[in-house]
Amino acid sequence: MPFYIRVPSLITPVHCITKTEEPKDFDTNLYVGYVPGFPGANSQGETLDKLQTNLCEVIEMLLEDEQTKFKTVFVGTQ
Repeated sequence: MPFYIRVPSLITPVHCITKTEEPKDFDTNLYVGYVPGFPGANSQGETLDKLQTNLCEVIEMLLEDEQTKFKTVFVGTQ
């Protein structure tokens, strides 16, 4: 089920990014999540809060990398 996470370091009028949370992986006992349209924006965490923190860190690193090629153009949310 998609919902929004805040990425504090984004310097844009829109500070929310949709993430998709997968059910807990029974083999690793970790939550898994990814951000559609952001290649490489996926992570895992022992709790949903940790997953959100990890995804924010991944998004920040991807946005700093000028060589990241996005599959889509982020327009905004409403």
